[in-house]
Amino acid sequence: MKNHYHLIIAGAGGIAEAAGLILAEWSAVTPTIYIGDRDLEKAQNVAQWIMNGTTKACKVQAFYLDANSISDDMGRIFEKGDALLDCLPGSLAPNMARMAKTYKLCYANLTEYVAETNQIIQLAKDAQTGFVLQTGLAPGYIDVLAHHMFQNFCKKHKVEQVDTLELKVGALTNHAIAPHYYGFTWSPVGVATEYLKDCIVIRNYNKTSLPALSERAYIIINGIGYEEDLTSGGAADLPDALSGKVKHLDYKTLRHPLHYTWVGKQLKTLKNSKDPISGLQEIMQTEIPHIEDDQIVLYAAVAGKDATGKFYRQEIAKHIKPQQIGKHTLRAIQTSTATPLIQAIAWLLDSKTKGVVLQSQLDATAFLKGDFVKRVYGEIK
Repeated sequence: MKNHYHLIIAGAGGIAEAAGLILAEWSAVTPTIYIGDRDLEKAQNVAQWIMNGTTKACKVQAFYLDANSISDDMGRIFEKGDALLDCLPGSLAPNMARMAKTYKLCYANLTEYVAETNQIIQLAKDAQTGFVLQTGLAPGYIDVLAHHMFQNFCKKHKVEQVDTLELKVGALTNHAIAPHYYGFTWSPVGVATEYLKDCIVIRNYNKTSLPALSERAYIIINGIGYEEDLTSGGAADLPDALSGKVKHLDYKTLRHPLHYTWVGKQLKTLKNSKDPISGLQEIMQTEIPHIEDDQIVLYAAVAGKDATGKFYRQEIAKHIKPQQIGKHTLRAIQTSTATPLIQAIAWLLDSKTKGVVLQSQLDATAFLKGDFVKRVYGEIK
C-alpha cells in the first residue's frame, strides 16, 4: 500500500494473523493495524506475534470485538479505520458488513456462504465505500483467474462462448493415511458445509444447482493424481456472470484419492440425521488430525472452439507451499487466502470504488498482477 491507512482485522485466527503480518511486511507504507476478537487475549497474542515477526516498525493494537454490537472502544477504533478485513466465520459476515457500512469503511471478506453473501449484496448496494465479497482462495483467487482465462480465450479466438470453464482447488497435506486420506490444514468449520450444501453450476449454458459430491472424477495435475468433486461456494458469482456464455462451468475441490470414498461412508451413517452437517463435522474433527505442513494445489482450464471450429484448451496449474514472511513461516493456506483479501482492500482504497464488487467484476488483470497476490501466486501472462 502506497499510503498510510488504519486497517481493522476482524478475527484472530490463522488467516487474520497472516493478513496482519503480510500487511506489516509487504506494504510500501506500513499501515496501523487493529486486531479484534471476542477473545481479547487471543487478539493480544496475535498482535504481539505480528510485531515480533515483521522486520519493519509497525503498530498493531488488539481490541475486544463483539460481532453483534459495538462498544465504545470498538466505536473509537472503527471511527479511525479506513477498511475492515473480515476474517470471522461466514455466519457473522452480514453483521460485520453492516458495521463497515455504518462507519464508512471499505470491506472485504472470505466467506463462501451464499445466503450471507446475498444479504450483504442487499445491505451494501448503496454504501459509500466499496465491498469486495468472497475474496479468499476459493471463492476468490480461483474465480478471478478463471474469469481472466475466459476473457483471454474469447479475445484470442474471436468467440463469445466456450464449452467448459473448470475451477479446482485443494488445501492438502503432503502425506495422507487411511482411512480418511486427509488432514486439516486450516479451520474445520465449513468443510462439512461445502460437502453437503448444493452447488451452483452452469450446465448447457444455464445456471442450475447440483448436489455436492455428485460428480466425482479423477485428474492428474503435474503428474500427480487427485480426486475431484463438486463442493458448494467456490464458483462465487461466475455462474451468474457467465450464464449463456459457458456451456459447462463448475468448481470442484481436489483431494487425495479415496478421501471422498471415506466421506461417503460417513454420510451413510448420517442419512437419518436432522443435522448431517454438524454430524459430519463432529466425525471429521474426532477422526482427522490437524497438520501444519501443507500445500495448495490449484487448477483452472478453459476449452472451446475458435471462430473456424478448431478445438483448443488452455490450462493453468499452481502449487503453493509454505512461505517465509518476515521472521515467520506461514502455511500455504494462510498466504493463499490472506493475499487476495489484502489485494482487494488495497484496490478498494486506491480506486475509491463504492458498493458491492463480486469476483467477476474485479479488474482481473490488475488484480492478478497486484503486488500482494503476485508474491504468492506468481506471474500470470
